[in-house]
Amino acid sequence: MNKRIISLAIFAGLFIVVSFASAALPNLGPKDFSTFLWDIAAQVGALVGGIGTIMLVVSGIIFLTSGGSPERMGVAKKALTYAIIGMVVGLSATAIVNFIKGIVK
Repeated sequence: MNKRIISLAIFAGLFIVVSFASAALPNLGPKDFSTFLWDIAAQVGALVGGIGTIMLVVSGIIFLTSGGSPERMGVAKKALTYAIIGMVVGLSATAIVNFIKGIVK
């Protein structure tokens, strides 16, 4: 029962995140290449940030439903760690593009 609810919540969350991301994609037009990369990095950052937020919630749910089980608590801690790492990488996507732009120019 719990796996079904968590799976449904993840699927619904990903569907919402993808729909928001795809709504912003028409703004990507044939501009110069650096602006195009900047737009893609912003969209990827937003998508990864949204997925990271969902994973934070999922790891909290796993932790709360662990019932004191050390294995489930370990899974929740690992999911939390990966969610935070993913959010940091996703939110630094624009900084990475700026760094590459600085090297190329």
